[in-house]
Amino acid sequence: MHLRELQERAIRIHDLYDELNRRERNRAWTREEFMLGFVGDVGDLAKLVMAEEGAREMPGGREALEHELADCLWSVLILAYRYDVNLGAAFERTMDELDQAISTRLSADPS
Repeated sequence: MHLRELQERAIRIHDLYDELNRRERNRAWTREEFMLGFVGDVGDLAKLVMAEEGAREMPGGREALEHELADCLWSVLILAYRYDVNLGAAFERTMDELDQAISTRLSADPS
């Protein structure tokens, strides 16, 4: 899947969550609540990475790790959507900046 397809799929799920939350709670999540959900997902991901590295016990194994990575990607895509960020352009720009900064440091005379 390409980024645009991922974004479109993420937005469809976002819209379903909005509909569900309106039905069950009479309101949709705010941008801040999406961010808090993302923080929770990152915490879960951290625990699963630690488990994958043998530093802690965590049920679910590889499948749970894949699920949390997908949850985190979904959250990033939705936050970009909710804040009207062109994620593809921002990613390209950031990678160009990092490429330049790292290449400059690597090519610097170490003496």
